[in-house]
Amino acid sequence: MRRLLIATSNPGKVREFREMLGGAPSANAPFEFGDLSAHPAFAPVEETGATFLENASLKAAGYARQFETWALADDSGLEVDALGGKPGVHSARWAELNEAGGGDADNNALLLRQLEEVPDDRRSARFVCVLALADPDGRIILTARDTVEGRILRSPRGDNGFGYDPLFFIDATGQTTAELSPAQKHAISHRGKALRRMRALMERAGLA
Repeated sequence: MRRLLIATSNPGKVREFREMLGGAPSANAPFEFGDLSAHPAFAPVEETGATFLENASLKAAGYARQFETWALADDSGLEVDALGGKPGVHSARWAELNEAGGGDADNNALLLRQLEEVPDDRRSARFVCVLALADPDGRIILTARDTVEGRILRSPRGDNGFGYDPLFFIDATGQTTAELSPAQKHAISHRGKALRRMRALMERAGLA
């Protein structure tokens, strides 16, 4: 059985990947998976890319070589149309880059301030996820991308999820992604759809 490293230390992403991968793999599964929490002394891969694809590929290749294992990396974020697609690849550090604090709460607070004068019909946004799979030599074997469309509310709703989930409202569900159950979220989320796309690619390539 090959090892597959989920190349993230973000506890929210780790939780979602484990939920979507179904916990521990079965005895006949092609991969035994873990995440960076099992490697507290890991050397972080710098995310210097200008796109989600570049950053996902950098992380997958870097951690695959570092631990000589297959690695699956995610780069994802929020694109807000009224902000010209920002925060984009800087979503996780948006408040920090704007000298407005750091972490999810400050990121959300800054976004609300930036959109304060934007009318409701111009608050469209999308979550984007790009996945990259690298082999133990650091070669990118497969990539997958998907999105989910929504709009940004004027105040947070819901206690599930992480990041911008409390502000991201999906009209089809009538809820924010922080109000959805994990199963509901994974069925429609950018990360859930991208992972299903990646699994299909892996199956076609004989890797799953």
